[in-house]
Amino acid sequence: MAGVLTLPATGPRRVGLLARLARRPSACIGLVLLGLVAGAGLAAPVLFPGDPLDMVGAPLQWPGTDPAFPLGTDMLGRDIAAGIAHGARISLMIGAVATLVALVIGVGIGAAAGYYGGHIEAALMRLTELFQTIPPFLFTLAIVAVLQPSIPTIVLAIGLTGWPALARLVRAEVLRLRDGELVQSSIVIGASDARIIGLHILPNVLAPVIVSASILVANAILTESSLAFLGLGDPNVVSWGAMVGAGREVIRTDWFVAAAPGLAIVAAVLALNLLGDGLNDALDLKRELR
Repeated sequence: MAGVLTLPATGPRRVGLLARLARRPSACIGLVLLGLVAGAGLAAPVLFPGDPLDMVGAPLQWPGTDPAFPLGTDMLGRDIAAGIAHGARISLMIGAVATLVALVIGVGIGAAAGYYGGHIEAALMRLTELFQTIPPFLFTLAIVAVLQPSIPTIVLAIGLTGWPALARLVRAEVLRLRDGELVQSSIVIGASDARIIGLHILPNVLAPVIVSASILVANAILTESSLAFLGLGDPNVVSWGAMVGAGREVIRTDWFVAAAPGLAIVAAVLALNLLGDGLNDALDLKRELR
């Protein structure tokens, strides 16, 4: 009918990532916990400027006994609060860098296998399956034991054992996108493989990769803590796992020595897992647009 103004239908409004995360209580709890852990690590040099491995008080002071040591001291008179704060920096740094190593390897292998297919895919997937047949923690343990415990060695070992699942995930996503119109059009106009993978494929697999990365960081923190608990951590830095390992000697009489760093590990891993769950929901745009 003439004279009738037709307004274009507006599609579902895409809400920002942070707004979608804010609607999920688990993600909010994860962000708060992770913020506390990261804040403790960043503030450690200011709050506890000395070496956290120094003996600064009487041994085995219970929490609340001395205001200077709010979480008490361990068997050697070291400040437990200082150890937890400085340990947060080490744990988060190892988790982040080891995850970056796993991402580079996993995304590279997965993208190449999914895009090229054929013999390249078969060879890369056999390599991935070979790594998956080896228990990750035992493999990490062997690498650190052979190369001697140090921060670079631990980061390398965790990164080398964390990529196979990510590679399979990326390969599956690339296989789904490879036959899409955008990729096929780029091939027809002569775009290079690197350009197609970098501009048209990888940006569309970021959502599952980001979610997996948060879980990889949590697993890396757990693995580093386990290595330190077994005495294979870097002896020159404070570690939550090493603190728990030292505290087991007095766990019946002075349980707080092991409990405090143990709770720090639980908080960091729980935060990253909750955040990962929240990101999984928030980045699921199909669910958001329904």
